[in-house]
Amino acid sequence: MHARTVIPRAALAGALGGVVAWLFALWFAEPLIQAAIDYEAGRGEAEAALATAAGTAPPEEGPEIFSRSVQGVWGIGAGMVLVGVALGLLFAVVYTLLQGKVSVRPRVLALLVAGAGFLTLYATPFVKYPANPPAVGHEETIGDRSGLYLVMIVGSVVLLVVAVLLARALRERLGTWNAVVVGGLAYVVLVGVLMALLPSLGELSANVATYGPAVSETPQPLRDPVGRIVFPGFDADLLYSFRVYAVTAQVLLWGVLGLVFGALAERSVRSERRERVLENA
Repeated sequence: MHARTVIPRAALAGALGGVVAWLFALWFAEPLIQAAIDYEAGRGEAEAALATAAGTAPPEEGPEIFSRSVQGVWGIGAGMVLVGVALGLLFAVVYTLLQGKVSVRPRVLALLVAGAGFLTLYATPFVKYPANPPAVGHEETIGDRSGLYLVMIVGSVVLLVVAVLLARALRERLGTWNAVVVGGLAYVVLVGVLMALLPSLGELSANVATYGPAVSETPQPLRDPVGRIVFPGFDADLLYSFRVYAVTAQVLLWGVLGLVFGALAERSVRSERRERVLENA
């Protein structure tokens, strides 16, 4: 396939993946997001009451630029579709570089590229820094969190390339299967080392100052000056369900991207073969 045919097909497949992921998130994840926002509002009221009782002014809330309905329906929809298109374009670059260099059908190559994209751009970073709903995370740590997540993504991609190159170098000596196993183990080990070197979100200074040393920055119970709990910590079941749905939405996005593009690629290749046969007839 020529690049001029790969790019629009990949963008279309990514957009469809974004739509499917959006519909899934709208049905399953959006109620959890609303519950997290309600928790954040209730906790804010409790913190304001404690501040007033202590004789200090509670923090002022910023204005709401977009309504909750706009954010929850069209905002997340537009975002996921645009992300799907962007991932589709990145997918097209990788697919174009690999086609002709590997002896597999276009459908299989599409699924392999989609699987690698899901692994490196989402699944691996998710293990270290999982997705969080509203109310989980400090405004002061947004920059640090974004930087750490970017480091995790770049590291995951680079280490996958290293693992692939290692597998290719060992293929003649160990055989294809054993070389792939060694490359996979090398990726897991190297990613584990990277995760061990990077700090947990609970170790960031703003979180340590608020909650003390912790693995994550999930809000702990809010206590008054004498240590009594005046507002509960964030619901663990809600956090777990949100993360499961976040992973599922990404699986759907990448899965649809790989399947739809694979089908379009197979059709395009068959069409190109028929044209060549007709030209040579």
